[in-house]
Amino acid sequence: MTVSQLPYLPEFFDRYITLIPSEATLMSQFEEAKTQMERIRPSLIQFENYRYQPHKWTPKDILQHLIDNERIQSYRALAFARGETASLPGYNENSYAENTLAEGRNMTDLLDEFYLVRESSRVLFDSFSEAQLLREGICSNIKITVLALGFQIIGHQFHHQTVLKERYFQ
Repeated sequence: MTVSQLPYLPEFFDRYITLIPSEATLMSQFEEAKTQMERIRPSLIQFENYRYQPHKWTPKDILQHLIDNERIQSYRALAFARGETASLPGYNENSYAENTLAEGRNMTDLLDEFYLVRESSRVLFDSFSEAQLLREGICSNIKITVLALGFQIIGHQFHHQTVLKERYFQ
C-alpha cells in the first residue's frame, strides 16, 4: 500500500509521513531506508560522539532514539492490527534519551541493532493484511492507522538523517 492510500494524515505524525513520496509503498520504503542508512554509515562512525552544540544528541544518541521509536511504533501497529481498542500512551523521547547507555556503546553495535529491529519491523508489517493496515487506533490522543505507523517509522528516520547531514556531517 502507498502513502496516497492513507485515509488521512494524522496530525503530528504528518511531518514525518510527508517526507515519503506519495506513490511509494511501505515495503519499498523499508528497503530505501536501509539503503540510505548504509550511505551515511561511514559518517555515523566518524562523528559518533560529536555534538554540534552542548546538550544536543550525538549521532549515537540519534540512532538509539530511532531504535526506541521504531520499537514503540511497531508495538502500536501490532496492537492496533490485532484489534486493541485502548488508547496507548505517548512517550517522552528526551526522557528515553537520558536513560540510554548509547554514549558507552559502539556505533557498529548500534547499527547492527538498528538493522535487526528494522528487519523485524519489515517482517511484521509484511504480515499484515490490507484490512489490518487500515485499522485505526489511538496513541497520544491521536487517531492513526497501522499503515501510517509504518510510514512514520520510515519518515522519522529520513527526518533524522536530514538533521545528521545538515548539522553533524557538514
